[in-house]
Order: sequence, then C-alpha cells, then structure tokens
Amino acid sequence: MTNNEIVMQGSPSMENTLLMDKPITNKNYALKTAGFWIRFWAFFIDGIIIAAVGGILVNPIFYLMDWSLSDTVWYAPISIISAILYYSYFVVMTRFFGQTLGKMIFGLRVISLKHEKLTWSDVLFRDWIGRIINSIFMPLYILVGILPNNQGIHDFFADTTVVHEKIYIEKNIEEPSLPMKEEKTEPVSLEQKSEPEKLEGKNEE
Repeated sequence: MTNNEIVMQGSPSMENTLLMDKPITNKNYALKTAGFWIRFWAFFIDGIIIAAVGGILVNPIFYLMDWSLSDTVWYAPISIISAILYYSYFVVMTRFFGQTLGKMIFGLRVISLKHEKLTWSDVLFRDWIGRIINSIFMPLYILVGILPNNQGIHDFFADTTVVHEKIYIEKNIEEPSLPMKEEKTEPVSLEQKSEPEKLEGKNEE
C-alpha cells in the first residue's frame, strides 16, 4: 500500500468537496484484495469442514458396505468420492454464494475481473481445473503473494481474484487546478452598434 492509498471500512462516500484554492482530486475506490495468509486460513477452515462432512456422510456408508477407507490410490472408491465432495464444495459454494464457509468467516469473496457476476465457466476453471493443478503442484499456492491482484494460479486461469467484502482502497490522483477562464472582449465597430446607441448619438447632436 502506497502513500496515496488508505483502507476504508464500509462503502466509500462519493461526496467530493471542491475547493478553489486546492488541486482537484479524483478518488478511485477498489476492493482490497486478500493476501496469502488470510486466504490460507480460510482454505484451512474449508478443509476441516469438508473432512467433517465426509466423516459424517461418507464414512458410515463405507462401514455399512464394508468398503475400505484406507486405500490411498486415486482410483479407490474413497478417493473418488472424497475428490467429488472436495471439488463440488468449492464449485457450488463459489458459484451460488461467491464464497465458501471459510471465506465467509474472514469476510472474503471471489469476484470476476471480466464479468459483473461469476459464471459457471469462471467457477469450473477456477475451482475444478485450477484446483486440480494446485493439488498436483502445491507450491503454486505461493503465487497468491506474488501475482498482481493476489491471484493464485486457479484465479489466473479464470481471471478472478479474492477480495475483502467491506474494505476499500482509496487511490487519490491529483490534477492541477482548473485555470481561471479569461473573458475576452472584442471591439465593436460603429456599424454594429445597436439602434438605441445610434439614436442617443443623434440626440446629442
């Protein structure tokens, strides 16, 4: 954050006071993007929620069917169901709410940088394809602290980012004061004088 930026809580006021003896300032407001650590803790909470839901809904079924819960290969039934639960959670929550439960706790929201609202293609690219790549190459999550707008690789694919819901950054761009407008008067020829002026001249004669 530079010296020209301040963090505001709540919606920015759009009232501007113009002073003739000061430079005019254009105020641009933008939602503050979420950094690496706050997104990490939101993701950590989401992981706990997904694990809890899986333990409540999935594990009992496997016990009843006498299926193994310890298989770690990707094609094992527990691996497939866990993956479906994991990605469906992020896709559905992000598409309909713009945030997961972890993001809700920290006041974060996913927004599109090209659309007014998130579309299905945005969410599928971000929370399905992008997260699969992130799961394979875990260090890529570090890009959240490096890329512009704090984008992760999954955000980069979908052209999205994560922002704080009610924190705005105000950027002031100073411009020189408007110059005073000078009035110009052009000489008026005698032929262009108005009729009353001509009559007044005759009376004086």
